[in-house]
Amino acid sequence: MYAIELSHVSKKYKSQTYALKDVSLKVEEGDFFAFLGPNGAGKSTTIGIISSLVVKTAGQVKIGGYDLDEDPIKAKKCLGLVPQEFNLNVFESCLAVLINQAGYYGVAKSVAYERAEKYLNLLMLWSERNHQVRTLSGGMKRRLMIARALIHNPPILILDEPTAGVDVELRKLIWNFLEGLNRDEKKTIILTTHYLEEVERLCHHVAIINKGKLVSTGSLAELVNQLPGQSYILSLEEVLNNPTKEKLKTLSYEIKFLEEKAIEVNLLKHLSLSDLFKDLGQLDLKVKSMREKENQIEQAFLHMTKEGYLS
Repeated sequence: MYAIELSHVSKKYKSQTYALKDVSLKVEEGDFFAFLGPNGAGKSTTIGIISSLVVKTAGQVKIGGYDLDEDPIKAKKCLGLVPQEFNLNVFESCLAVLINQAGYYGVAKSVAYERAEKYLNLLMLWSERNHQVRTLSGGMKRRLMIARALIHNPPILILDEPTAGVDVELRKLIWNFLEGLNRDEKKTIILTTHYLEEVERLCHHVAIINKGKLVSTGSLAELVNQLPGQSYILSLEEVLNNPTKEKLKTLSYEIKFLEEKAIEVNLLKHLSLSDLFKDLGQLDLKVKSMREKENQIEQAFLHMTKEGYLS
């Protein structure tokens, strides 16, 4: 059974503009899944439709095997949602926020307290349990919202930009917590993010959305494999003279001259690094150092969201 199934889902506004157009995808139970895309691509709309905050125009949504239209109560119970914007009652204590949220789902107060203690400790908030939300920092509020989303023990957790605006130390704390949820509690976790480092660290599968359409979906390895090539920055031991530059232009690579002793080489799939070094050696060029121009996940993302891709 899939945790989430979208079949031909669209969202069309009165202006006839599509925020989402004919999107179909499946998220396996226990997966750590990311929605990626530029601003306005349709990521938050997708999350909104799954969580019933946005009414779809067409298509079918299943959550935990339940059809969202036919069995909305059971479907919604499968979800814990952490929205991008803070929406906490600032005059409640942290503990009250969690206990009250659990009550909406019919969770006994004693069970809710045990879960609240567990998650507040894991998220380093137990010492703040009796403090009003208005006294918390932004990072504390972000963690409290994660605990609130988990208090009814949903099998699926959805997070919309969970580490936006938090510092590096707190980001890693949240990452470790989410990894533990996915690994130890087998929760399916779905997130939207602009941090590609976050995707590489946490996620098993990715969907890229652009202009309301699903551009690509698959594992990180499958995503990278769709790149036409890989770009490298090479620092050379000697200054490039004009005759050597002309000879470099005749090679089977896309080459840009960056500085007197540096070039950028786009290595297409059918070529290898050994081919490149062999050709450079024949020109008596010695490489001092080499690095990837960009992270491969970043390259794949930029490649698939560029103008004209799949058109």
